[in-house]
Amino acid sequence: MFAVAMAASSVVVVQVVRDNGRPPGVLGWALLLAAHVVIVWRRRAPMRVMAALMVILLTYHSLNANHTAPMAVSMAALFTVASRCRPRNTVLVGAAVMGIMLGLKFHEGMAQGAESLRISGWIVAFLLIGVYVRIHRQYVTSVVERAERAERTREEEARRRVAEERLRVARDLHDLLAHSITLVGVQTSVAAHVLTADPDRLDRAAVAKALDDVAETCRSARGELRATLQVLRAGTENEARGPLPGLDSLPDLADAARTAGARVELAVAPCEAPPAVGAAAYRIVQEALTNVVRHAGPGITVRVSVGTADAALCVRVVDDGTGGRPQEADHAQGFGLLGMRERARTVGGTLDAGPRPEGGFMVSAVLPLAPLSLGGLS
Repeated sequence: MFAVAMAASSVVVVQVVRDNGRPPGVLGWALLLAAHVVIVWRRRAPMRVMAALMVILLTYHSLNANHTAPMAVSMAALFTVASRCRPRNTVLVGAAVMGIMLGLKFHEGMAQGAESLRISGWIVAFLLIGVYVRIHRQYVTSVVERAERAERTREEEARRRVAEERLRVARDLHDLLAHSITLVGVQTSVAAHVLTADPDRLDRAAVAKALDDVAETCRSARGELRATLQVLRAGTENEARGPLPGLDSLPDLADAARTAGARVELAVAPCEAPPAVGAAAYRIVQEALTNVVRHAGPGITVRVSVGTADAALCVRVVDDGTGGRPQEADHAQGFGLLGMRERARTVGGTLDAGPRPEGGFMVSAVLPLAPLSLGGLS
């Protein structure tokens, strides 16, 4: 459609402008028509179209036909080159067109050369307009790309936060349920043993204490479970999640392990730890004691020590049982040791765990007291 309109304008120019060359003959009209046919492909191959037009129009102008008629189609080709090609190509095309035109016109005479200088102003103007359009198009494209990239980044960040929150809730539920269910299992086993050991001399006090321990463990687990699941009901991420467990709750963990039959020696040095670091230490000790009660065997002694060294909180849980291989099995099949390592990593710390050469198992964690990022732990 554009080429047809340009061709129609050229016909009108030939009829109106008669003082700038002779009316085109058959060959002139054929060349003028060919120029408007070639312009159809200007967007697909602007440089090739420009080269073809230069050949066609040089032949046309050599016939001294109406020189104004092909002006519109030539300016359209120049504009397309400037708006769609690299700046180097634009400069080369502009220099070539102006050089050929000025050379031929000044060869004909100074008057014709002066006239060609006026026309060269139009050439420069259309090239500059094309360059502006190309720069504006690139700017709009870059803005759209940045907006799309920002949207993708927001979606990825939202997905990452959801995944981190699910992982955090899964860790909390694992730590809570594994610890509580293990204690309930041990305490009910104690009650069952007392009931069946000597039915004629039933130790009612021991049975009652074991059942009370089961009830207390269930109440504690229910409270922690309610606090953890409140996160899933929260409308926004910034809603309060309740106080985090910390170092001051370690004696409760030790007492729970003692009710399960373990001898726990707890040593906690006074220190001011950030809430996230204290919570990580609490969960690590909780999981370590759960593994001891579950795997280390009866009558086990556990030493839990928490202190500071080199601006870090050092947590150490050591037992003297025979549970090295079961602990390794837990590491291979479950999520206990993996969860402890993730707890340490979320506050920028490290955790080592494994059987000791002299027997038993050891869990050792180093948690920086001033971590770079505490957002992943709750």
